[in-house]
Amino acid sequence: MDADGKDSAIKHVMSGVNPQGCQVYSSKHPGPEELDHDYLWNPVRRLPERGHIGIFNRSYYEEVLIVKVHAEILAAQNLPQESLDEKDFWQERYKSMVNLERHLHHNGTRIVKFFLHLSKEEQRKRFLERFDDPEKNWKVNAGDLEERALWDKYQSAYEDCLSATSTKYAPWYVVPADNKPLARLIVSQVILETLKGLKMSYPTLDATKAAQLRKFRKALSKSS
Repeated sequence: MDADGKDSAIKHVMSGVNPQGCQVYSSKHPGPEELDHDYLWNPVRRLPERGHIGIFNRSYYEEVLIVKVHAEILAAQNLPQESLDEKDFWQERYKSMVNLERHLHHNGTRIVKFFLHLSKEEQRKRFLERFDDPEKNWKVNAGDLEERALWDKYQSAYEDCLSATSTKYAPWYVVPADNKPLARLIVSQVILETLKGLKMSYPTLDATKAAQLRKFRKALSKSS
């Protein structure tokens, strides 16, 4: 939900990571090019290469959240009518996402998904702060209040999505977000444990390369 602390969590948690190996992609309202492709096309081409960390600030899951709440967005996607008429339309979308993540997992990508669970009252307080603090006025968006009026519909969409798409190879972590420091601590801990599970280490030299390295060092120590 809006004001749940996504941006600040990314900034805080990833502050100690070398930016050369990390990239952040923020999804935006789809333009003409995106609408000419299937909804997974754009996020798939933003996936990080091996050895890198990719962060999606929002993601293709918007396609079963905001799109589910706003029928007009779905209508603009120019989908075949037979697809729209399917009774299990949303279940098929969940299945596509789960299959994509399973494919990525089996090809070496580890996926961790966080849902920052914000209470309605805490969101109200954070919105008021944006109005009252001149340095936060730029965050004020009338559309946020319109979306807040649809709170119950969003909660239902979240519940359906999380239940259908949390798997052992791409789990959802529901993080209590009313307390920002606590939320950041939980996210940090999950990421740390995930990285430890990769059992990464620096490359080791074989005997030939080790001998070559000693030879180079010996030559370098004798040079002026």
